[in-house]
Amino acid sequence: MAIISRGFTGKRRSDSDRLPPGQYLVHDFPVLSAGPTPRIPLDRWEFAIDTEDGQTHRWTWDEFMALPQETPTVDIHCVTRWSKLDTEWQGVSLDVLFENVESAADHALVYSYGGYTTNLPVDDLLDGKAWIVHRYGGEELAPQHGGPARLLVPHLYFWKSAKWVRGIRLLNEDWPGFWETAGYHNYGDPWREQRYEGD
Repeated sequence: MAIISRGFTGKRRSDSDRLPPGQYLVHDFPVLSAGPTPRIPLDRWEFAIDTEDGQTHRWTWDEFMALPQETPTVDIHCVTRWSKLDTEWQGVSLDVLFENVESAADHALVYSYGGYTTNLPVDDLLDGKAWIVHRYGGEELAPQHGGPARLLVPHLYFWKSAKWVRGIRLLNEDWPGFWETAGYHNYGDPWREQRYEGD
């Protein structure tokens, strides 16, 4: 007979405990974009990291797909107040992509096919916090969700997880991106409700 009291294994977090302030839970995957959906043929797709001193590290689609893959399961939170829990992705950790990049930059500007940009501290891209993902829910990432590949930075509001990612420019000073210059918060922590400038 087991002699283990109820609750001995600890309290499980409920879904509501996983929702940042002001968010509501969705089970679909809303599509929000600032412009038309780019369609990038895989033989023309590339991803680059440009350092502050002008060095460029570049990967074709085949080179990118040959890198070690991870399958993060994470919660995502949109600034428009929806959250989706336990989303399943596949892609390459930014730690892998930065492995041979020499840089002292503290800031990053992510840029996309179609012209979208967003800024992040470099620290928010490393140490297992961010990926370039190409699969969602076991399937190829659909163009409307950022396919063939997008950035995934789940600890920040989802506008920081740039769709149709093309590269990262490392900078010595912060350079706000598309939504940041339009009045959105420069950092975007959902747990601190950093939606708009001044939050």
